[in-house]
Amino acid sequence: NLTTQLIEWYTINKRDLPWRKTLDPYKIWVSEIILQQTQIKTGIKYYQNFIKKFPNIQSLSEAKDIDVLKIWQGLGYYRRALNMLETAKKINTTYNKGFPSHYNELIQLKGIGEYTAAAISSICFNEKRAVLDGNVYRVLSRVYNISDPINTNNSKKKFQKIANKLISHSKPGIYNQAIMDFGSIHCKQHNPK
Repeated sequence: NLTTQLIEWYTINKRDLPWRKTLDPYKIWVSEIILQQTQIKTGIKYYQNFIKKFPNIQSLSEAKDIDVLKIWQGLGYYRRALNMLETAKKINTTYNKGFPSHYNELIQLKGIGEYTAAAISSICFNEKRAVLDGNVYRVLSRVYNISDPINTNNSKKKFQKIANKLISHSKPGIYNQAIMDFGSIHCKQHNPK
C-alpha cells in the first residue's frame, strides 16, 4: 500500500538534516518554525545558529527579544521569532519546563498551527496526526487525481480525511516525514520525477 511504500522509500532516500537526528520536541519545533517560508538550504544554517545560541526551551524562555531577533535576522517574518519567545516562556512556566506532548495542547500555543502541532506530536510523541503541507497536498492530489483547489474548507477536509486514512499506526512521525520528503524530492511542483 502507499503508506508502506512511502516509508520504504524514505528509509532509503531521506534527507540528512540536523533535526532528523533528534526526537527533542524543542528542536523539532525550532526547525518547523524556521522552515516556514524558508528553503531548507537556508534554514539549516539558521537552525544550527539558533540551537547553538538557545539549546533548550529554558534558554530561549530566558532570552530577550533583541537577542532572539538578532539571531533571526535575515529570515524575515519576525513575528515568528517573537511568537517562539512568547511560547517558550509559556511552556517553561505552564508545563514545568517540559514540552507539551499532545496535538491538542500544542495547537493552543502561539505560533503553532495545525501542521506544526501534527508534526511535533507525531515525530516526537508518536501521536497519530497526519500533516498537511504543500508537499503533502501535491502528492495526494496526484495519487488520488484530485483537482480541487486546496484553499477551500471542503478541499482541506477532503485532503485531511485521505491523509488520516494513510498515516501509519505504528510510525506516524516517520510516515509524515516520508510523505513530505517524497513531495519535496520526487513529486516536485514542476518537472516531477
